[in-house]
Amino acid sequence: MKTVLIAAYLLRFAAACGLRYLNLQHLKRHGASVPKEFLGTVDAEALAKTARYTLEQSRVALIQSVYDSALLLAFLFTPLLPLYDGWINALSGSFVVRGVLFMLLLTLAQGVLDIPFSLHATFRVEKRYGFNTTTPRIWLTDFFKSTLVSAALLVILFAAALLLVKSSPGLWWLWVWGFFALFSVTMIYLSPYLIEPLFSKFEPLGDAELEEEIRRLLEKGGLKVKGVLQMDASRRSLHSNAYFTGIGRVKRIVLYDTLVKQMERPELLAILAHEAGHWKRGHIWKRLVLTEGIALAACYAVYLLIAWGGLPGLFGLGQGSFAAQIVMVSFLASVATFPLTPLFSWLSRRHEWEADRFATELCGMPDALASALVKLSRENLANLHPHPVYAWFYYSHPPVVARVARLLG
Repeated sequence: MKTVLIAAYLLRFAAACGLRYLNLQHLKRHGASVPKEFLGTVDAEALAKTARYTLEQSRVALIQSVYDSALLLAFLFTPLLPLYDGWINALSGSFVVRGVLFMLLLTLAQGVLDIPFSLHATFRVEKRYGFNTTTPRIWLTDFFKSTLVSAALLVILFAAALLLVKSSPGLWWLWVWGFFALFSVTMIYLSPYLIEPLFSKFEPLGDAELEEEIRRLLEKGGLKVKGVLQMDASRRSLHSNAYFTGIGRVKRIVLYDTLVKQMERPELLAILAHEAGHWKRGHIWKRLVLTEGIALAACYAVYLLIAWGGLPGLFGLGQGSFAAQIVMVSFLASVATFPLTPLFSWLSRRHEWEADRFATELCGMPDALASALVKLSRENLANLHPHPVYAWFYYSHPPVVARVARLLG
């Protein structure tokens, strides 16, 4: 059975590589062609730079994917897993402590092993194309902060889950799901105030007139927000974006300072109207309900697989701790859910189309949203020529050329 699992994983990996190759070949054939909607805004030189950026990003991502996959297969299908599991079991007699240590040390090791790729992406690729503004000091500070925050959250979540497993052997899957769901919603409320400020500085917009226009626009669409803030994104990167954060009464809008500099006022309003469309069309809650429904099914599936008792045998092992079996289930899930990727991508793209329509109806300026998308694509070196199959499989947003064409059509 070990051979079957390895073969299934390699087949999944080969399919992902095949899609990536298809996309890059399509870019090589059509990358020099300027879409009519982008004429006068994007020239041949900009397209050539975009193609180089996309190719280099894909090359690095492929190397990292090979590296991570090799480490994963080596860990699961060699004596490394039982040796690591046995070592953790020898450290403590507590079921909860052993499980937390297993996951915590494994997660920290993965973070350390991926450092070279993060450094290369930040200080070579992003710098070469004029995006990186991060200093080594900021990068190092962010790394330690994110590691500590991730470790703290992991300890809280896994310790609570293991306590529930121990206290309710027959129904732990339901209680664990409920706790995770409650924790997720709580973090949506708390993250804007406890976690996000650890990494970025948020301050009111310097333009009071723009802020008032934003509030009027959102009120017209039936939305009230707690704040309209600007984030110092330019300290780390020249990429631009905007997003809603929080939920309920603590909703707030965050604009990258880079976006504020790049966009004209009507374009900014159109972008925010699009983001507001996600709230008004219920996309946030729909995604949350879908995610929690999938999580409930996943928790029950994990319960059944572990209760079955044959899970370690699939990996050629006689036994495995609870935490080790969670890792095994995660491996199986990564293979089994890969074919579902296009479904979730399609759902996300559908929401993006709906948000575009809402923004057009709210602002009455489809050309402003189209212009904003063109600028975002140009400034972020977005690929204007993804292969249709690759976009269908992976893209969470419709290809930008199609979005602009529909807005201007």
